[in-house]
Amino acid sequence: MRLAIVGCGKVAEKRARALGGVRLVACVDVDPERAAVVAALAAAPGARVAADWREVVHASDVDALVVSTSHDVLAPVTRAAVEAGKHVLVEKPAARRPGELDGIAELARRTGSRVRIGFNHRFHPALALAKELVEQGELGELYYVRARYGHGGRTGYDREWRADPARSGGGELVDQGVHLIDLARWFLGDLALAHGHAPTYFWDTSVDDNAFLLLTGEHRRVAWLHASWTEWKNTFSFEVTGRHGKLEISGLGGSYGTERLTWYKMRPELGPPDVTSWEFPGEDGSWAAEMSAFEEDIASGREPTPGLADAIAALTVVERVYAGRGA
Repeated sequence: MRLAIVGCGKVAEKRARALGGVRLVACVDVDPERAAVVAALAAAPGARVAADWREVVHASDVDALVVSTSHDVLAPVTRAAVEAGKHVLVEKPAARRPGELDGIAELARRTGSRVRIGFNHRFHPALALAKELVEQGELGELYYVRARYGHGGRTGYDREWRADPARSGGGELVDQGVHLIDLARWFLGDLALAHGHAPTYFWDTSVDDNAFLLLTGEHRRVAWLHASWTEWKNTFSFEVTGRHGKLEISGLGGSYGTERLTWYKMRPELGPPDVTSWEFPGEDGSWAAEMSAFEEDIASGREPTPGLADAIAALTVVERVYAGRGA
């Protein structure tokens, strides 16, 4: 597969290190130096560098694109690529609001394009194993998800593009919060917003730096989620509770700490549970696993999961929260 990367920031650098057998043929960024860095990380010295994404959307030597731009450009590039019959892996959240994705799925059906959404957390080994245990029925009837995800920003964070609502579409909710929404839906099924609050506490910006969500679904299932730019110590915690026990995922590697899955399996007589734990040290393999899944989407002609419908569902929750915020 011949790939172009559009938008060459930190996420693109992670993609470049995890291409596997994919051939990188072009890197696009308004800053040519950043594009050249990504090409070098991918060990693709022959990859050309461009400043305008339109050059690769219609290029005959490009089969697929990774779109990792600021949020305001994600949907326009994806739409143009699909119209041109290219396959697309577009980073979350895929757009600033759900309406920006209207009609792209129908375009993809007509052109044969495959569109995968970059919710890479589904490919973290602890979360993937937790999903497998749930599907095997080990937790029995599912009750609720409780999750926290956050960091503390850095000096000047309030002057970066994520703090500009015209470019980002919002703050922490549309940044890390969509990962939590997507994971909650992955485990519990469709969920609707029951209550949402997205305040700004610390950062001098017009966007939210915290988001608190209560989502509800069928069979009385509930997701209680908190995403934060005021966590100060990078944190990831995701718990799935059912009738027969609980799964707890903590850490994502790196500054978030060693990735772990702990299974608290209730005994018939209740009391202290049986506890089984797994640790997943080392490099973050989610990017490579996701790229491999994207290749398989294209090779097999299967519909990608997560796909456009998952992005629209997550963004619909975000939009409802921001409507209540007056954003």
